[in-house]
Amino acid sequence: MRVDLIDGTYELFRHHFGLPSAVREAGSTTAATRGVLTSVVAMLEQGATHVGVATDHVIESFRNEMWPGYKSSLGMPEDLLVQFPLLEEALDAAGITVWAMVDQEADDGLAAAAAVADADTDVEQVRIHTVDKDLAQCVRDNRVVQVNVRKKVVLDEAAVHEKYGVLPSSIPDWLGLVGDSADGYPGLPGWGAKSTSAVLRKYQHIENVPARGERWEVHVSGAKRLAAVLVEHMGDALLFRDLATLRTDHDVGTVDAMRWRGPTKELAAICERINADGLLRRYEAVAERV
Repeated sequence: MRVDLIDGTYELFRHHFGLPSAVREAGSTTAATRGVLTSVVAMLEQGATHVGVATDHVIESFRNEMWPGYKSSLGMPEDLLVQFPLLEEALDAAGITVWAMVDQEADDGLAAAAAVADADTDVEQVRIHTVDKDLAQCVRDNRVVQVNVRKKVVLDEAAVHEKYGVLPSSIPDWLGLVGDSADGYPGLPGWGAKSTSAVLRKYQHIENVPARGERWEVHVSGAKRLAAVLVEHMGDALLFRDLATLRTDHDVGTVDAMRWRGPTKELAAICERINADGLLRRYEAVAERV
């Protein structure tokens, strides 16, 4: 059995900004939702059986209270924002398990679901469909992997190490030092991706890094300066790492509850609302094989 976990927020963004500019400028309030439903039914047609989608029902989360510059809904296109509840309603009608996150983020929901699926001995592989860097911390061996559908790239533990230069367990530390512009926190001055990877390959976690650069057992250009920056901004580094650390305590139910058993009768009305009769037929056709 394979479990497929989908970042609904990323998918909405991907389909919205992938539209022709004329369509976006006209303010379509259903096109991105159709796109996500199309991606999901395509997975079902290709044999997916256990599927869950996490969305940011509310863009702001507890992390906005931790760091004032954290990402928010400010500046997001209104025609995209209004599709979050529409997408959740549509997926639910399609019979797909949906975690609409409020206090936490969609990434936390995916991390929680990945942990539940990983702990189930009947599960052979967990596939997290997202490009977000922070989800790399959930990758384990070839059992829990991260999938970039658009580029058709799968990151297992070895691939995460090759891409970021650190193991998945060090990804929050890596982001804490490098920062994440997509999430709105800057990292530490001078700590670039290569120097951070080199240091964390040796010391794994921020608090293990010696305070004096001359004591580092790894060659990094400007080690003394970087060490001094880390000492001066240690509080920020630990805060940013905390921001990057995904929570896994959200109640996502069981793996069995993620099994797709076909669409509900409400899907017909949803597809009529979003002008997607063809999607209804596709979901019904897959359901005949379940």
